[in-house]
Amino acid sequence: MALVCALSNEIPEKPCVAPSSGNVFERRLIEKYLKENGPKDPINGMPLQQDQLVDITVVQPVKAKPPSATSVPAILKALQDEWDAVMLHSFTLRQQLQTTRQELSHALYQHDAACRVIARLTKEVNAAREALSALKPQAGVTPTLPASALTPNSLAQNATPSPATPIQTLTLAEPVGMTEDIINKLNENSNYLTTERKKRGKTVPEGLNTVEEVKKFELTSSQSGLHSASVPGILALDIFQADDSKILTGGMDKMAVVFNRNTEQIVSVLKGHTKKVSHAVYHTTRDVAFTASADCTVATWSVPEASCSNVIKAHAQAVTGLSLHATGDYILSCSEDKHWAFSDINAGQVISKVSEAGDHTLTCAQFHPDGLIFSVGTSDAMVKIWDLKFTSNNAVATFPGHSGPISAISFSENGYYLATSADDAQIKLWDLRKLKNFKTIQLDSQYEVKSLAFDQSGTYLSVAGSDIRVYLCKQWDELCILTEHSSLATGVKFGNHANFLCSTSMDRTLKLYASPNYDLKRN
Repeated sequence: MALVCALSNEIPEKPCVAPSSGNVFERRLIEKYLKENGPKDPINGMPLQQDQLVDITVVQPVKAKPPSATSVPAILKALQDEWDAVMLHSFTLRQQLQTTRQELSHALYQHDAACRVIARLTKEVNAAREALSALKPQAGVTPTLPASALTPNSLAQNATPSPATPIQTLTLAEPVGMTEDIINKLNENSNYLTTERKKRGKTVPEGLNTVEEVKKFELTSSQSGLHSASVPGILALDIFQADDSKILTGGMDKMAVVFNRNTEQIVSVLKGHTKKVSHAVYHTTRDVAFTASADCTVATWSVPEASCSNVIKAHAQAVTGLSLHATGDYILSCSEDKHWAFSDINAGQVISKVSEAGDHTLTCAQFHPDGLIFSVGTSDAMVKIWDLKFTSNNAVATFPGHSGPISAISFSENGYYLATSADDAQIKLWDLRKLKNFKTIQLDSQYEVKSLAFDQSGTYLSVAGSDIRVYLCKQWDELCILTEHSSLATGVKFGNHANFLCSTSMDRTLKLYASPNYDLKRN
């Protein structure tokens, strides 16, 4: 119900109430009345002061149009005024829209220009990093072979290099066959190593890093300039046992690099492969490196001269596994062509080459520490054990249990344990004496394992993949988890006596871990 002024009988704009009579007045009218007629209520004559009036807060009602606005001409004029107001408002909105469009167009142009500048600067930075990596001081490095050629040449300083032979022109090598001399040499070496292992017994090697120190492992060094930034990713890793300051890496950039952790300098750059270097192995006693590539070849390199001494092309497709025999004279390789090959690294000849039964590729390979047997992994989740003396037959043992392609294999130095992993987020431990799985380490469902490595004593097992982990053998307790890599870890190796750990990753870095008490640059 609308309030009505007791004096004007109209709806008041600023209503107030008089306490003396309880009537509602228009404040403007009641104040004028009190000023002209004295302080008394106009309705009942009782005393009323101006400060006694009480304001009433109400929602302002819509006033009815006066009678003069109800005529047709008045209505037409009102409509015309409303139309003019709408047109002026529409014009203002169009102006604002045009201004906004211009500002947006300018902002988009600036964004496009900024993206072009960023892309150009990124390209220049990558080129500068690659140039810096190539210009790092390299002790004793001589010019390497052309990128299009991987050909043996003389290591003598005064010898004339042989003509370059591009890798793509190399023919597939034919196996020369296993001889009695080779078999006798393998048996003698195996017997010697087995005897030495029994002499050592179960005693802990002198100087081996303790469990407490391994638990304290932390990042102590990170190197990102070893391989090209334009094709990022390090795929292979190994350490020179005779001098564990030298670390060998192989990358997506078709190169292998030898890095000295003490001086933090690149010792040698091994160029020549025409495709990515998928595996790299350092000789245990000689300063010689071996690399396997997706270009189907295995190359032998002299690290001091940074030159290739021979190339073995035993496979028709990419090499997927590489392992050095305990004698240091032979090397095992496997490939996507479903063959494994046993080759003489000194003569550069393929001795034996055997095709895996079934329509499944080989994914990895590893020699047993004694050298008479070896293991290969297949794409159908099988782990198979072969005996070098009986290559004409099938595998001597098969370990089923995984549910994905085998990704890594590693024998323990004690000769009894075999660790395997696959694309099923599991690490399985096998007892070679009983030929059965005795332990399975279940990882997170999305965990990827790319590399497994026991230390030289067989006390610790390291895992590389979604992160870096170290386990204590026999108890299989998890000692530490290292998560410094920003991408998938592809390789992991222990230094001598497990004093330090190094890893590589698709993030293009080589990282080294040790306890705070160990100085990597002095030991």
